[in-house]
Amino acid sequence: MNQDDESGDGTRPRSDTARTPRRPAGRRRGDEPGGGLLMGRVFGVPVYVAPSWFLVAALITWVFGGQLDRVLPELGNVRYLVSLFFAVAFYGSVLVHELAHTVAALRFKLPVRRIQLQFFGGVSEIEKETETPGREFVLAFVGPLLSLVLAGVFYAGMSAVEPGTVPGVLLAGLMISNLLVAAFNLLPGLPLDGGRMLRAVVWKITGRPMSGTVAAAWAGRALAVAVLIGLPLLTHTGALGNAADELSGMDTVMDALLAAILAAIIWTGAGNSLRMARLRERLPDLRTRALTRRAVPVSSDTPLSEALRRANDAGARALVIVDGQGEPTALVREAAIVGVPQHRRPWVAVSGLAQDLTDGMRVPADLSGEALLERLRETPATEYLVVEDTGEVYGVLSTADVERAFVQAMARPGSGPR
Repeated sequence: MNQDDESGDGTRPRSDTARTPRRPAGRRRGDEPGGGLLMGRVFGVPVYVAPSWFLVAALITWVFGGQLDRVLPELGNVRYLVSLFFAVAFYGSVLVHELAHTVAALRFKLPVRRIQLQFFGGVSEIEKETETPGREFVLAFVGPLLSLVLAGVFYAGMSAVEPGTVPGVLLAGLMISNLLVAAFNLLPGLPLDGGRMLRAVVWKITGRPMSGTVAAAWAGRALAVAVLIGLPLLTHTGALGNAADELSGMDTVMDALLAAILAAIIWTGAGNSLRMARLRERLPDLRTRALTRRAVPVSSDTPLSEALRRANDAGARALVIVDGQGEPTALVREAAIVGVPQHRRPWVAVSGLAQDLTDGMRVPADLSGEALLERLRETPATEYLVVEDTGEVYGVLSTADVERAFVQAMARPGSGPR
C-alpha cells in the first residue's frame, strides 16, 4: 500500500550493494526472480502477485464468507465464491492504489522496477528518489487519494442497488475496505504513504531530505508500538464498535497476532527506510576517479610475468590489452592472475587471462554515486575500463574496489540506523 523507492520504503528493496547479478539476455527490467507470479504489465511495469497473497486471499474468503452467512444465509456455500470475488476485487483496488504511485513516478521520470501485491497490500518499487519535497509529497499522496476516490465510487454504487443483496454487500465491503486502506496509509510514519508525506514536509522545512527521513522513520517506529499496543485494546474494549466484529470476526488472540504482524512490518520498514537513506547519503563518496587503478597497456602475447614487471615499475595495479594501434581490446582479470602459480607466469600469455571489452565495460571517469552503481548494474563484470570524455584511457575500475569502498562508507560513524 506504499510506494517504495530505493531510499527505502518497504523493502525490498531491493540493491543495496554494488554487486548485482547478471540479467539474462531477453529479460526485461523488473523480471528478476523472487517477485512472485507475473500477472502482466501495466505502463510497461511488471505486476507480480507474491505467494503470500494467496494466504491472505484465503483468509479474506473465509472471514468474509462467515459474515455473509449471517447477512445472506440463503447463499449457502455460494457465499465463499462471493467472498473470493470480494478478495480479488479488494486487491484490484490495492492495485489501483499502487498504479497511482507508478503513474506519478513515471510522470516524474522515475524508473519503477515492479509492482507487487503481497500479504498486507502492495508495493511499488521505485528505483530513484524524487528531486524535490513537493514531488515526494505528490508521489506519496496520490495512492491514498485514489483509494478515497474508489471508496466514493463504491459508495455511489450502493445507491444504485438494493441493500441486503449480494451487490449491496460487496459494494459496502469495498467502500469500507478502501476507506481503511486510505486511512491506514495516511498515518504519519514510514514506510506508509503518510510517512513519506511527513518526510516531504520536514524536508521542505529543513532543506535536508535526511532530516525528513529520520523524523518520519522515528514516527514510523512510534506508530509500530502504537499499533502493537493499541489495536488489541481498541478491539477488546469495543472502541471500534460493532464494525470491527462484523468485518473481522477475530477473537482477542487473532487481534493480537494481527497487531504484532502489522507492527513488525511498520517497524522493519521504518528501519529499512532510514538505512537506505543513509546509504544514499554516503553514495557520493563512491567516485570513479578515486577508485580507479592505474593501468599499463600490454600486447596480447605478452607473458604474464613481463606484464606484471611493467606494472610494478609503473606503480600500476591493472593490465589493459591493446592492439597494434594502441586501442584497448580486453582487460586482464585480477582473479585470473591470482590463479596462475608464480613458476608458470613466464609461460602464460595475458590474452588467456583477459575479458574482451564491450561497450558496457567502458565507464566515464566522472561517474559517481548512484550513476556509477547503475552503470555497473547494467553490465556486470569484474573490471571496467575507465575513460575520459576524449576517449583517453584513465585506468581500470575493479568491482571489488567499489564494494570495499561501499562497505567502508556505510561503516563510518553515523551511517547506520539510529
